[in-house]
Amino acid sequence: MSKIKFNVAEKDEYAIVEFEIDSGVLTPEELRDIKPPKIVGKGVILSGRGPIWLYSYLVHHYHPATFIATYDPRVGAVIVESHMTKYKVGDIIKI
Repeated sequence: MSKIKFNVAEKDEYAIVEFEIDSGVLTPEELRDIKPPKIVGKGVILSGRGPIWLYSYLVHHYHPATFIATYDPRVGAVIVESHMTKYKVGDIIKI
């Protein structure tokens, strides 16, 4: 059973995918059991506290999204991958 809880907030052009590690320490082997929520036809903003390899896994999982951003509370959602001209890598979405 996955130790990660996901919450999705749908917006017009993107979905904010927030995650929280339930308890203890997440191990790399547990990536096999993680089932991220399905997002179709829009961008994804990832938000949550976790190891860099978890973020890498989630960015790879959501690669088909129109764009992917990671949320930094000091800055906003930073675009790290994009398949559309409206959003470019390094752009920031204030949320």
